[in-house]
Amino acid sequence: MPIVFDLERANQLSLLPDKDLVDLCPLLEPDQVTKNQNSLHQTHYNSHSSLAMSAESRHRSLLANRYQLVELIGSGAMGQVYRAEDKLLGGVTVAVKLLSQTLLNQRMRERFEREATISALLGEKSIHIVKVRDYGVDDKEVPFYVMEFLQGESMSEIIKHQPLPLPRFLNLTRQICFGLECAHKGIIFQGEMCPIIHRDIKPSNIMVIQDSGLGELVKILDFGIAKLIQSGESQTQSFMGTLAYCSPEQMEGKELDHRSDIYSFGIMMYEMLTGETPVFTDNPSFGSWYEAHHYAEPRSFNSSLQLPPELEQLILRCLAKAPSDRPSSVTDILQRLERLEPLVKNEIVKKTDDYTSKIKTLDDLNQTIVSAANARDICLKSSWPEDKPRQKIVFSRCLRAADGVFASLWVMLEREDIAVRVASVRYNQFLFLPTPHPMILLITVLYHRQWGPRWLPCYLDLKTPQGQKMTKTLAEAGQYWILFFPLEGGPICENVITANIPPNQCQILQQWVTDSQSGQGGNPQISKRMLKQKLDQLKPQILAKLESELAGQP
Repeated sequence: MPIVFDLERANQLSLLPDKDLVDLCPLLEPDQVTKNQNSLHQTHYNSHSSLAMSAESRHRSLLANRYQLVELIGSGAMGQVYRAEDKLLGGVTVAVKLLSQTLLNQRMRERFEREATISALLGEKSIHIVKVRDYGVDDKEVPFYVMEFLQGESMSEIIKHQPLPLPRFLNLTRQICFGLECAHKGIIFQGEMCPIIHRDIKPSNIMVIQDSGLGELVKILDFGIAKLIQSGESQTQSFMGTLAYCSPEQMEGKELDHRSDIYSFGIMMYEMLTGETPVFTDNPSFGSWYEAHHYAEPRSFNSSLQLPPELEQLILRCLAKAPSDRPSSVTDILQRLERLEPLVKNEIVKKTDDYTSKIKTLDDLNQTIVSAANARDICLKSSWPEDKPRQKIVFSRCLRAADGVFASLWVMLEREDIAVRVASVRYNQFLFLPTPHPMILLITVLYHRQWGPRWLPCYLDLKTPQGQKMTKTLAEAGQYWILFFPLEGGPICENVITANIPPNQCQILQQWVTDSQSGQGGNPQISKRMLKQKLDQLKPQILAKLESELAGQP
């Protein structure tokens, strides 16, 4: 049955500060209480004075004989979050969220456990979602769950003083897309794939931390009101969310899909670039926000920002009142953002597709080695070959540019893995087997302290023209380029890095090519199997070396 919206009744509801979470349902968790909140909001919390007393009594208590609570770092209607130390793991800092004692009923226990489950499963699939490590109950049967402790700034803190410059906006927004894309694709729950709708995308739920390998790393927080969509299940027709970021259909209590998150994401993207929301109201009531989201046209972008028109159009599409008029998925948004990145890097306002071209392979070596700038430009315009499967594979190619040639490895991985690997430590090693068939195994390892190694083995057959050309180019250039292509997206190169080869190894490569000219060769598959066995034997030694080199780094 459709919900009848009572505007007069909505305006009589308790008013909360602009952009705070509205407590129209006992399952909601308002943002952390601050001194600036109005009297009605303060009264709401004062009515739960036991919450503050409980927080004080918990200070320095030990949960599950493992987690030492150190200090309260956040609280809301649903519970408290503490900074804690994991005594079992030597005092590692973690965050512990406990359900409020005023909400200890079976329904809330199940909801709290589901929140922990959703976050844990999503955190295992994406580095851009806060990780949940443990779940349990204390000696008073109060449930809690343990998360990674994040030291950084929320997006709301970052943009409080000034909007983001375009390059930083694109970097952080892409990462938010990765996390949302993972949630919308869903998790396996009770034997079926269930998409997750966050329902509360806003700047305060986006944390930006510093990662030693990746630089700025985005984490999506608070799946406390997330909706797990199961087949055959009707959704509860009640409002949940933050007024300034809610989609029109969300305010009506309608059944939601991922396009509701896209609307909220559009508001946040606009705010990241301008410092203000695209729709606003002078009255922070539910009814006023309802009218704003349903009927007010979003503010246009100030021309002084000099944003690419494609970006402005994308964000305004996200803000469409009807879900059918918005981008079809976060993947669609991500692909459009990726097309803008080369434009920002080169300060050229034209579509990447206008100058994207396919790259021809090298026919001869009678050219000088290409410059680094030209090589990078060529790589970022490259398209995945139509004759190669869209799978997690690696292969080598010699590429031609106007001023020379260069060696490259083409790699297809998940987007999130690419984000990790472009900032990983690079290591390479060459193995050579002259008999039964002359074959080189180029071992490339991209190693990240947290996410481990990504092995990129590539065989070079020295009895084929292609293998000989590739080996000679590697020897002459002393480096090669690694092109990353997204498994989920379009055919264009996502990112590119270089790997250097020591001078003495370059000389050895030249000698291997010369030594392989004589004889007929044998079965190349046998040589490949033998080289793979040798690689398997070497892997522990290579990893030990990489871990040793990283041990002294902060």
